[in-house]
Amino acid sequence: MAAQHETAIHERLPQPTRAEREVADLLPIGAHDQTARAVLDRIPLWFHTFSLNEGSLYTSGVARDHRYRIPVLPDDLTGKRVLDVGTFDGFYAFLAEARGAQRVVAVDNEQYREWVLARWGVELQGGEGFHAIAELLDSEVEYRRLDAFELDQLGERFDVIFCFGILHRVESPLILLKVLRRRLAAGGSVLLETYGVANSELEHDSAIHVWKAGEVYARDEFVYWGFSGASLARLAEHAGFARMEIIDTPMIDGHPRITGMLLAEE
Repeated sequence: MAAQHETAIHERLPQPTRAEREVADLLPIGAHDQTARAVLDRIPLWFHTFSLNEGSLYTSGVARDHRYRIPVLPDDLTGKRVLDVGTFDGFYAFLAEARGAQRVVAVDNEQYREWVLARWGVELQGGEGFHAIAELLDSEVEYRRLDAFELDQLGERFDVIFCFGILHRVESPLILLKVLRRRLAAGGSVLLETYGVANSELEHDSAIHVWKAGEVYARDEFVYWGFSGASLARLAEHAGFARMEIIDTPMIDGHPRITGMLLAEE
C-alpha cells in the first residue's frame, strides 16, 4: 500500500518545467540510468529539482522556478567556507561544493516534514533526498539536523551563508539575522532570499506585511512575513550588518520575492 501511495504521489506531482531544468542542469550528476531510477523510486517527494543523468531524468521538485536565485550565487567559491541554512534536499549546498568551496555545512531542522505532510499528504523521514544526492555525488558536504536559531552550536564562522526561503517562515526574523551575523567571518556575506511585498508603493517603506495563515499557499500556515527592501535593510542594521544590497524583486508564481546580500563590513 505504501509503495502504491508513493507512486500516486509521483504521478500527480508536476514534472519539471524548462525553468526548473535550467537550474538543475547547473549541477549535472551523471548517474547511471538504473541508479537514477532507483533514487526516484525511493524518495517519495523532492523539494529541489536535480538532473540525475545527463539531462534525461529529473527529480520532480515541488519548488517552482529557482532561476531568480542564481544571480545571487557566486560563480567561483574556491577556498570559501559556506553554510546553507534550511538546505532541504541540498541543491545549493552541493552547487557550492561544485563551485569550489573548501568546506560546506548544510543544516535543516527538518520541520519541512510537517509542511510537506500538510500540503501533499506525504510523510518524509527527513534528510532522505539530501543523503541520496550526496551518495550519487560522493559529496563531502556535512549535513547537520539543527535549528537555524541554534547555529552557534557549530562553533565556526563562514565566508558565505545561504539563507533561502527561511526568513519569512520564522517567528523571529530579527533574532535569526543576529544568529547569522555571529556565524559570519570577517568580510563575509549572507545571501538572502525571502518573500517581498506585492504593492510597489510599499517597497521603500520599512513596514513588514503579515500574511494570513494559508494566504500564500493553501494548507501552508508557515509563511508569516512579506518584507520590503527598506524593512530588510532596517532589520539588517539592527542585527549588526554594515549594509544590505537589494539584488532583485521578482514576482515568482504570482508571489513577490526579494533577493539581496547582507554584508558584515564596509
